Amino acid sequence: MAQSTSERVLELVQKSGVLRPRDLDVHGIPREYLSRLRKRGLLERVGRGLYVLSGADVTEHHGLAEACKRVPHAVVCLISALSFHELTTQAPFEVWLAIGEKTWRPRGTELPLRIMRFSGGALADGVEEHTIEGVPVKVYCVAKTVADCFKYRNKIGLDVALEALRECWRERRCTMDELWHYAGVCRVENVMRPYLESLT
Repeated sequence: MAQSTSERVLELVQKSGVLRPRDLDVHGIPREYLSRLRKRGLLERVGRGLYVLSGADVTEHHGLAEACKRVPHAVVCLISALSFHELTTQAPFEVWLAIGEKTWRPRGTELPLRIMRFSGGALADGVEEHTIEGVPVKVYCVAKTVADCFKYRNKIGLDVALEALRECWRERRCTMDELWHYAGVCRVENVMRPYLESLT
């Protein structure tokens, strides 16, 4: 019996990429199987309450998968989104996540998170869903990320926003219409106008 339950746990981890102890609850599997499988060298603990198969391929975006498993309603934003889209030379040591104004703030995580509060269209518009290590990860699209960088230029620096704008335009990663659209969503048309006009 124990062997078949262990196999079920390993199968669940394989399907989900990263497993939390509470993911076992819906299957009626005791959480102690995670520590048993870890002792046998079949699972690795990659964060507080986060398990992967031993020897699993860990990608460069592992932190995003881990963060979105822990905070599934969040959207990867700002520096982390720029890094995901390869639009910055910055290497964020924390994962930047956007959550709603009234959403609970994650606590007690070993993974360093920078939580930003977004609302309305600024939270809901421009969200893309990607799969990283089997985990669904929501990330803002390129044009929305650039507009967010101008909105939060006091936190991340105007130079970072300008670098992102120049790179996305040079690589044709978005259109002028998309940039103007998200500048409107983020209410930074006046801030972005001179920079957008200089591109055309």
